[in-house]
Amino acid sequence: MSHEDGLRVRREVLGDEHVDRAIAGTDAFTADFQDFITRYAWGEVWTRPGLDRRTRSCVTVAMLAALGHERELALHVRAALRNGVTVEEVKEVLLQVGVYAGVPAANRAFAVARAVLAEG
Repeated sequence: MSHEDGLRVRREVLGDEHVDRAIAGTDAFTADFQDFITRYAWGEVWTRPGLDRRTRSCVTVAMLAALGHERELALHVRAALRNGVTVEEVKEVLLQVGVYAGVPAANRAFAVARAVLAEG
């Protein structure tokens, strides 16, 4: 897929505000990385037919929670809600994280998700 196709999907999943900020913050040092994630993550993986966006969002939230990547977790909790994942489903994903990645990871993930949900 082209960079433009990946950018379209990235905007649909993450929202224009986030993508515009990422683009505005791009410089000569980070430009290749931004192009890389736009083409491969958003243009290749997120567009594959094997999983729908709701499922991809749930998997992404679980992995980011398990790995302790809090900034990206907050971003992807917002994206999951945009992709039709319910608050109840986010909670279930994080409970699953507690079982398979540990209570400390899930505890922190619940705090991050709760802060996102409080935003509105």
